[in-house]
Amino acid sequence: MSIHARLRAVHDLSMPRAREVAGLHEYDGRVQDLSATGVRRGLTWLGQGDRAADADDEIRLRAAEQALLVRLGELDLHRRDPLLHLANLDLAGYDREYASIWQRRTARQAHLWQWPDAVATAIEVLDQVSAPAARAALPAARGLAALLQPEDLGGEVGRYAITLLVEHLGKAAEHGEPSAALGEAGLTRLLSADEAIDVNLTELAERAEAELDRVRALLDESCRRIDPLGSTKATMKTLLADRPTADQLPSWTSGTVQEVLDWTAGLGLATDGTCLVGLVPPSQPWQVATMTAAAPAEPDGPSWFRVNPGDPSWSAAQRRDWLSMFARHALPVIALHEVAPGHFTHGRALREAGTEVRRTLIHDGFSEGWAHYVEELALEEGFRDGDPRFAAAVARDALLRVTRMACVIGLHTGTMTRQEAVQRFKTDAFLAGPAAETAANRVVLNPTGICYTWGKLLIRDLRERARQEWGAQFSLRRFHTALLGLGSPPLGLLGTALRAG
Repeated sequence: MSIHARLRAVHDLSMPRAREVAGLHEYDGRVQDLSATGVRRGLTWLGQGDRAADADDEIRLRAAEQALLVRLGELDLHRRDPLLHLANLDLAGYDREYASIWQRRTARQAHLWQWPDAVATAIEVLDQVSAPAARAALPAARGLAALLQPEDLGGEVGRYAITLLVEHLGKAAEHGEPSAALGEAGLTRLLSADEAIDVNLTELAERAEAELDRVRALLDESCRRIDPLGSTKATMKTLLADRPTADQLPSWTSGTVQEVLDWTAGLGLATDGTCLVGLVPPSQPWQVATMTAAAPAEPDGPSWFRVNPGDPSWSAAQRRDWLSMFARHALPVIALHEVAPGHFTHGRALREAGTEVRRTLIHDGFSEGWAHYVEELALEEGFRDGDPRFAAAVARDALLRVTRMACVIGLHTGTMTRQEAVQRFKTDAFLAGPAAETAANRVVLNPTGICYTWGKLLIRDLRERARQEWGAQFSLRRFHTALLGLGSPPLGLLGTALRAG
């Protein structure tokens, strides 16, 4: 059996990601079999095939196989993680212009026809959902119904299926296990397998606290430059009040996208391609902003930077709290992360990766670590001429990510409750109202959310190694080119960039 058979087995067990992130559109119009039998069958196919010719590709492929064995074999995440099933149902990916409208509509309709069976499977399989995870997933489950269109055949049947899924999650929210914790051993296994690196949670927690202290000092110093007599809290309140309305958000975002694209071109990183601005689909309400790039395995086309103006049902005060995340001096940080030189730039590089393994196996630790790393890189390299308001926004965003890291470790080892996580986001990251609640829900649902700060720190560590090993031959452009040339490897393979460079 060929190496392609091994890749196929990996993608078969992660169909939504293969379709929407890697761009493998042979999975269009299909839902993954997440039944107990389907998962067991899929796991038996892992590793059945030839070794990769490239040693690093073999390590990446083994890491992907091991991650699935841990996720679906050891931890049974298909029984406890509602997002696996919601992603399996999501139709939002068909809106992107990767193929003709006729092809996408046909695939979307075929996908929709399978909703009743997929929902029945989800209700049968999701028997270990904790109450916090069920509550956190309910808005996304309800949002699936909002994707239905009047012309959809079988739309009412699909809507009824979603109603049944919402009812199931509602029962779990009321009667499920009160703790969402994976446990220390489970979280360690998950993170280690996902990123092909030995994880010590105690060391990670200590590093998170040290990073929190560092970026809080950066925030305090930036706020003193803005108002020497005011407190950090008061200065941040003033900065966050300069926010768009929901109607203004798309135009504010479009202007900022052009600014970061122009600036990134000066770094010598890719800014070709088209990046459009839109809104986060209702099936992904936990997203503040997201990039849906032209995927590496599909024909080139527009990428989409999507922003979330908030739930229309919220009160005016709740929407103002939410929109403060897009404040005038915070929005550029989001655009740097999602567009350039963050995810959009990374997406352009992925299209040029040298092997199918490197193009289609995309690890979150690198992807999110890179996008978070470039936020402070922009500050170091003079974006907005050192404006302390921008510096404060960079620090505040870093506080959000490192607080997420600390809360993942605390909540999933059982040493922190969800409400304590909400309070940490309010106190340490200056989030308010629904923003803090959404941030805590994200921690409940996604223990690998640790990867933003974790990946950033390891990239910064590697940059210092490159300075030492390359000496006078070091440059940021050389380092970044070598790093992006890897594709999106597990964090355990970051060091190969020094050989490649």
